[in-house]
Amino acid sequence: MDDGGTQASIRDEIARLEDHIETLARSIERCRKLSLAARSAIAAGAIWLALALTGVVYLNPTGLFASLTAMIGGVVLLGSNATTWSQAEAALATAQTKRTGLIGRISLREIGDIRPTLH
Repeated sequence: MDDGGTQASIRDEIARLEDHIETLARSIERCRKLSLAARSAIAAGAIWLALALTGVVYLNPTGLFASLTAMIGGVVLLGSNATTWSQAEAALATAQTKRTGLIGRISLREIGDIRPTLH
């Protein structure tokens, strides 16, 4: 087996995994933002509904349905996003473990005492 070819294929696989890790990290960041948006929608709908029920704002059908839609939509988005987030985190952990294993297989050379050259 050609050691140079094996080292090159390992390095290529590490590069591919690093690209995949970056993609997963961006996906997790999007999930974090969506989670914040979903929680905000739930809170806004609940606050408007509470204000309407206490008489602070006028209770009209449009506002009532909008607040209920915001709360229900936020809950659905939060649940769906949580599943995507957990799957992305699991895939990220797997990719990082694979990358670490591949890095351990590469024969790295140690850079020791190198005398500086004076030119």
